Amino acid sequence: MGRTQTEMLDSLPPERRAGIEARYNDLRADVESLAGLRQMVGKAQMDIAASLHIKQPSVSRIERQTDMYLSTLLGYIQAIGGKLELLVHLPGCPPLRLSGLGVIPAAPFRRRTDPMACSNQSEVSCPTLMPEQEPAPARSPETEPTRGVVFDDVASCRG
Repeated sequence: MGRTQTEMLDSLPPERRAGIEARYNDLRADVESLAGLRQMVGKAQMDIAASLHIKQPSVSRIERQTDMYLSTLLGYIQAIGGKLELLVHLPGCPPLRLSGLGVIPAAPFRRRTDPMACSNQSEVSCPTLMPEQEPAPARSPETEPTRGVVFDDVASCRG
């Protein structure tokens, strides 16, 4: 008769068992889908739909997508109570965290929808401020969100 999995693991040296246990925990931490994330936190599609101000079938569609905007993914992750971080792994560099992606900056103006507003010009080529809209405040390094790549060891990434 064959041995059970437990018997096989028990017969291995402690270092090997520790390595197998660590790999098992890494694989358990991988989630295969957005639906899996949602289920881990115990939320229903209706909860996500209410948070995103969309209908439940739209949440189902988002969960089935294999390609989406970062802003869509960011909104979904925030709706389940999470935080999205993007890491880039380059050869010879520590993991690099990208920030500012998926964030939609405040537009300095809103396009008019009135076709007469631009006298014979298309809406795309005629950006104008709407009367009720104030211009966006000037940005400074103190108020500008961090954008680009953030990493600690700059020297290790230079070739």
